[in-house]
Amino acid sequence: MPQHKSSIKRVRQDKKKRIHNRQLRSKLRTLYKKVLKANEKEVGEESLKEAVSYIDRMAVKGIIHKNNAANKKSRLVRYVNSL
Repeated sequence: MPQHKSSIKRVRQDKKKRIHNRQLRSKLRTLYKKVLKANEKEVGEESLKEAVSYIDRMAVKGIIHKNNAANKKSRLVRYVNSL
């Protein structure tokens, strides 16, 4: 357990951030799966647009790495194009 006041505060802040980031990553995975479950091209394109926008936001905020975001977007776009 931390002894310094600032360390104690940092632990509290990290806990809040960890919970918040977990929620953001969970939504990211949900949107990702939604695109991969699409069987029709129109539905896929709609969900792709939403997913790509969210992936970009997560990369800018630092929740995921920019290269990871690029790989995810690339995979989703290839899947929708194959429909």
